[in-house]
Amino acid sequence: MKKLAVVVVMLLGAATVFAQQTPWLTDAERARFEELRRSGLDALYNIDYDKAHRDFNEIVKLYPNHPGGYQLQAARLWIKTLYESRRLQVSLYSSESFYTNGDDKVDPKIVTEFRNLTREAKRLAEAKLKQEPKNIEALDFLANTEGLKASFEEAVERRHFAALRDGNDAVDHHREVLKLDPKYIDAQITIGLYEYVVGSLPLPVKILAGATGFRGSKKRGLAMLEQVAKEGRWSQDDAKSVLILLYTREKRFADVLVLTRELSVKYPRNYLLRVETADALVSLAGVKRKEKDLAGAVQAEKEAFATFDELLRDRNVRESATRALDLIHFKYGEALLIAGYNERAAKEFLAATKVDRAEPGLITMAHLFAARSYDVAGKRDEALAQYKEVLARPNVYDAHDEAKRGLRQAYKTEQFKPDAEQ
Repeated sequence: MKKLAVVVVMLLGAATVFAQQTPWLTDAERARFEELRRSGLDALYNIDYDKAHRDFNEIVKLYPNHPGGYQLQAARLWIKTLYESRRLQVSLYSSESFYTNGDDKVDPKIVTEFRNLTREAKRLAEAKLKQEPKNIEALDFLANTEGLKASFEEAVERRHFAALRDGNDAVDHHREVLKLDPKYIDAQITIGLYEYVVGSLPLPVKILAGATGFRGSKKRGLAMLEQVAKEGRWSQDDAKSVLILLYTREKRFADVLVLTRELSVKYPRNYLLRVETADALVSLAGVKRKEKDLAGAVQAEKEAFATFDELLRDRNVRESATRALDLIHFKYGEALLIAGYNERAAKEFLAATKVDRAEPGLITMAHLFAARSYDVAGKRDEALAQYKEVLARPNVYDAHDEAKRGLRQAYKTEQFKPDAEQ
């Protein structure tokens, strides 16, 4: 349960950072602010971090006394850091190994820059609230900044309980927003997330997180997020992105596919959405096999594998998505391993290690997963060589411990095995 809480709370800042109004600007200033914000956010969703930086930096220059530019720059820095460390992919948070120590610490300069940006955004929002204690926009920015801090503390620094506490502060301020304006639907995204998270936590974690005064409800949280996805002004796509994660956890894979396909059309340069589509198809195939729908399972798997093949051939992905191929090969390997195509899976994992400028931590994990694939395929010698390769590399998550375990005993899995490797 702990991993659910910290994975979801990390999204608090992303989910609400875009739900902003600008009433303390003139009409002309507001129009330019909105133009730059929309352009920058589209760039973020399309994995164009340089353009997002230019747009958000222009906001800072034009409106230095407004928290929006600083907060958006902080959000861009956070998301770019996740992307470059390959932590932006949902399933990379699906293992307890994410919460262990390793040699994948973030650059201290990034931490300092992020803290400076959020500190300035918070200062400006609080200054406005001193003048106008019930200013909805200032409360919203303050909540967003606190949520963004929680996101960074969790996903980058992995300070789990600090993230929960800051997330709690963000929720409190967005509750104030809704008291002042019940129609401010976008504020529900933070509250809905928190409802779902706390509703999923065991009592000991609630105590440590200081959440004992709030019971939470998964059902109520999902309903709030779904309302934002339908009716929100600025946060519709953010709510849909969060629902992809939560629907995946709830094993509502058909609902995941609806959202990933919709967002893929809107943001065609975001190859991660297509990877999420393929992931959901593989998971859906597993469900169909349990339901004895073998034809449906085979069709879902074929579509998933075809999606990965298309991504690997996609010229736009190669040209516009910096260092994308390492993750695509890795995720393709995961899909093949889950489906039982073990030797093919090993080849994809090893292909990830050979991509030019592949992320070092992902290379380590790819060797580990290649070893597991070989073990399941009954090729113990090849598996042992890969486990040793993991130990020769810097440790990330708990890769070294897993490799040592693999050297002692072959990895086993109960996944479906097809009639023959393809």
